[in-house]
Amino acid sequence: SSFLQERLRYMLGLLLLLHSTDSFYVPGVAPINFHRNDPVEIKAVKLTSSRTQLPYEYYSLPFCQPSKITYKAENLGEVLRGDRIVNTPFQVSMNVEKKCEVLCNFPNKPVTLTVDQSKLIAERIREDYYVHLIADNLPVATRLEFYSNREEEEKKKEKDVQFEHGYRLGFMDGNKFYLHNHLSFILYYHREDVEESQEHTYRVVRFEVIPQSIKLEDLKADEKSMCTLPEATGSAPQEIDPTKENQLLFTYSVHWEESDIKWASRWDTYLTMSDVQIHWFSIINSVVVVFFLSGILSMIIIRTLRKDIANYNKEDDIEDTMEESGWKLVHGDVFRPPQYPMILSSLLGSGIQLFCMILIVIFVAMLGMLSPSSRGALMTTACFLFMFMGVFGGFFAGRLYRTLKGHRWKKGAFCTATLYPGVVFSICFILNCFIWGKHSSGAVPFPTMVALLCMWFGISLPLVYLGYYFGFRKQPYDNPVRTNQIPRQIPEQRWYMNKFVGILMAGILPFGAMFIELFFIFSAIWENQFYYLFGFLFLVFIILVVSCSQISIVMVYFQLCAEDYRWWWRTFLVSGGSAFYVLIYAVFYFVNKLDIVEFIPSLLYFGYTALMVLSFWLLTGTIGFYAAYMFVRKIYAAVKID
Repeated sequence: SSFLQERLRYMLGLLLLLHSTDSFYVPGVAPINFHRNDPVEIKAVKLTSSRTQLPYEYYSLPFCQPSKITYKAENLGEVLRGDRIVNTPFQVSMNVEKKCEVLCNFPNKPVTLTVDQSKLIAERIREDYYVHLIADNLPVATRLEFYSNREEEEKKKEKDVQFEHGYRLGFMDGNKFYLHNHLSFILYYHREDVEESQEHTYRVVRFEVIPQSIKLEDLKADEKSMCTLPEATGSAPQEIDPTKENQLLFTYSVHWEESDIKWASRWDTYLTMSDVQIHWFSIINSVVVVFFLSGILSMIIIRTLRKDIANYNKEDDIEDTMEESGWKLVHGDVFRPPQYPMILSSLLGSGIQLFCMILIVIFVAMLGMLSPSSRGALMTTACFLFMFMGVFGGFFAGRLYRTLKGHRWKKGAFCTATLYPGVVFSICFILNCFIWGKHSSGAVPFPTMVALLCMWFGISLPLVYLGYYFGFRKQPYDNPVRTNQIPRQIPEQRWYMNKFVGILMAGILPFGAMFIELFFIFSAIWENQFYYLFGFLFLVFIILVVSCSQISIVMVYFQLCAEDYRWWWRTFLVSGGSAFYVLIYAVFYFVNKLDIVEFIPSLLYFGYTALMVLSFWLLTGTIGFYAAYMFVRKIYAAVKID
């Protein structure tokens, strides 16, 4: 086993090394210094809508195209998220103002949209699509100003500013569609301190846009492809009529402003969108609840256990006359192997794999290595970590399978390596086919899919086999009592000992502890927000682990007191009870928060939700199972059994 530890240590060292190189030299994380007149490249990422959940690439709509379209090479996470980063024809130079310029069809010939293109644009406007651009790796934001409900006098001074990611493609008024064809870019720069002789250098620290819809006739364009914006009051918006051809001009203007924001904190405006107060409140709330409950639980359990053990261990003759009752009675059956030990150990192995992956990802993200500025880093890291954690998953699964008197270790290892990933892969593949049918950029391209399969069978599977082999060869867990030859009869159980009642009871506590964080994670996934509060998430994760373990110990204690010794599967199912509440919450969120109406977006939502719930069930079930197993071995080791 020392060889194994060395091996694992070496693997971990390698992983951390790979990881650190990955996280510190991410392109776009070192600041870029611009001189005056240097070109600042504006790229397009994708179009998104929280109504359809289907991202599209920028040039799926008839926007102006540059002479040569080049796509950026992307990492795994970006591909899975549906980002397709591409260059655009906007000419922006550092600290150079532009009043109004025509984007394509020089000098002033209007763009003609065919009927099909007009239809497509009108449909995307109706589906509430947003366009996402980036300048120097900063995403574009639209400023929303609204007066907060303060006192009347203060209202004049205080405006609350919030930012919205991207800008709206257009808007509807009645049954008419209007396209935002003029973009006013507002870029903020921070002037760096340099020696007097040198030229000033600037860094981009914020990228805002004010989209406008201006009719072709009102945009007076001249031969030099310059245009003049009309006065704000008298201009009419540019309508897109989906039944006929439309003529319009795409124009833009650039305005630069100096800012005090340092480069290091330029992401703050995007991240301070939500209230931090509520997180502290929820954390303190859950901590108090968990401590309160754990206090009560440990009091009850420890006191009753002490009493039980003291009673069982009295060497008096009274015991012969007294009828034994409670959990000592089932000592001869409590470690009887359950049905389907291979599937149980495989699921628990996957649970361990998930647990290690989530722990490391949240921890590394908490240290700030997976910030939103390195796009897709979180997804990439999670995928690779899940593959590499196969060693631990296999090791635990193999050892448990040996303990449960299993013999066919090769089959068990194969089951561990393919059961959960196979379910995930098949669900994702089916959903992907639907996304492909919609020609969305959210569809994982075929090469990436093949690469993922190769990773699964080339990295994960061998590692699971390696771990399983060592786990299976290791000494099995020692059970403190011998199992009887003949299984004992299980008495009639009360209604509240039902599995489903157990799931409902056990799920409430862990779910209550992470309920608020869940809301933020959901809005990050489904409404294109950034999620960055990994410090909070780490605390919530710890609370979740503690509360799952406690609940599962209590449930297994009650079950053994009721003289029902079939606790293996049941503990695993019941501890994962909070996943049931997550499912209910996901349905509630779908009905109340999202306005998804069509079939395919709903299918996507529920498909991915099913994956989340399944993973969450494996995670919490595994935590609960190991807590209960340790507890059961402890209490039976403490009683003397003739």
